[in-house]
Amino acid sequence: MATSFLATLLIGPAAIPLLRWLKAGQSIREEGPRWHAKKSGTPTMGGLIFLGGALFALAFFGHWTPETAFLLVATLGYAAIGFADDFLKVVYRRNLGLTARDKFLAQLALAFALFLLLAATGRLDPRVFVPFVGDVALGPGPIAYVLYFAFLLLVFVATTNAVNITDGLDGLLAGSAAIAFGAYAILALGRGHFEEALFAAALVGALVGFLFFNAHPARVFMGDTGSLALGGALAGLAVLTRTELLLVLLGGLFVVETLSVILQVIYFKRTGGKRLLRMSPLHHHFELVGWSEWRIVATFWAFEALCAACALTVEVLAR
Repeated sequence: MATSFLATLLIGPAAIPLLRWLKAGQSIREEGPRWHAKKSGTPTMGGLIFLGGALFALAFFGHWTPETAFLLVATLGYAAIGFADDFLKVVYRRNLGLTARDKFLAQLALAFALFLLLAATGRLDPRVFVPFVGDVALGPGPIAYVLYFAFLLLVFVATTNAVNITDGLDGLLAGSAAIAFGAYAILALGRGHFEEALFAAALVGALVGFLFFNAHPARVFMGDTGSLALGGALAGLAVLTRTELLLVLLGGLFVVETLSVILQVIYFKRTGGKRLLRMSPLHHHFELVGWSEWRIVATFWAFEALCAACALTVEVLAR
């Protein structure tokens, strides 16, 4: 954790001027809060900074195991999808990158690759662990494997998109993700998953280091390169530790942010144009209410810490 933290601090000052030189500036969406316009041009793709710090630490302390390979494919695979999205945004100078169809097809292909990797390493188990109940089979015989693939796809698509939605204010996702990965480091150690714990700890250190550049006022944004990578890493940890259902509680902030978007859309359509929130996701609603950016970020960090603590409590009681 300390190594990834220091590595990220060293990478940041070199990477940010390079991103500026490459004109990798963020385009701010027009429908967002009007004061976000001043953030336009801030370098994006900063996820490369903390990913570099985490990978540097893992190169020293990690081991090349099937678990590490799975987590790297999940994290870097989604980082590649996010990088393609960010790259198109930078090239075309707009806040739209890959189409929703292209993103889903890429995520489908990656989920299938991860499914095959689990099978090749003998880690494929078509059952889901339900807290206080135990292992539950998804179906009889071969059907269970088909249903498990669908479940795996759902876990990765839902998690990556939920994490991506939360990335909307300076430091919001970096801090809340650091809390979530910290909880996973503890949870993985408790279950005897040492490599998974190392991976989670490396990301905690890297994200805390990244906050030196991403906290308000941000000098760099992580972009989809970082947010999708974090979602892939969280989903990967959930799959390997068999805590896919517990992730709903552990990543409670990401769930609430996603629900705020879903409910806003449903309410808007059902009421003929009325809004449930002033703006979604939820962090933008509080901005328009009048909360300062720091107040929102600190409150959301505290909420995610509470969710993580509750998840760890459930883990202890369920075991």
